[in-house]
Amino acid sequence: MLEQNSAHHARYVKGYHIILSAFLLIGTVASIVNIYLQWAAHYDMLNSILITILFVCGLITGYYVRQFPLKAQDRAIRAEENLRHFILTHKAIDSRVTMSQVIALRFASDDEFIVLADRAAKESLSPAEIKKEIKKWRADHHRM
Repeated sequence: MLEQNSAHHARYVKGYHIILSAFLLIGTVASIVNIYLQWAAHYDMLNSILITILFVCGLITGYYVRQFPLKAQDRAIRAEENLRHFILTHKAIDSRVTMSQVIALRFASDDEFIVLADRAAKESLSPAEIKKEIKKWRADHHRM
């Protein structure tokens, strides 16, 4: 596994992000084209419509299969980083720090974490800005 840093930390699963997504998109487009061809030839369109509905359901399912676990993971990260902040400072993380900022802060070492969390709250740093400010990267190999 490559060493994580601000330029290389996103995780992509080829089978899901590329192959499944491509098949679902190609199948959806092909099924819509098939509906048009069936309609133009005055054929029965029921099967074509049902196939299109199945592909659209597949697209929706594919989206939510990824989003639901990510949201749960985001909540877990927020709890972990709030606990980390509490252990280091004996107070909860500033409520102005957004979820996306907390997710970016998880990569900061303990030395940088407190300062960056305060700056994120006061200066409304974007997640990308937070990641660029991190000098000592703390890898997260468990993110899905």
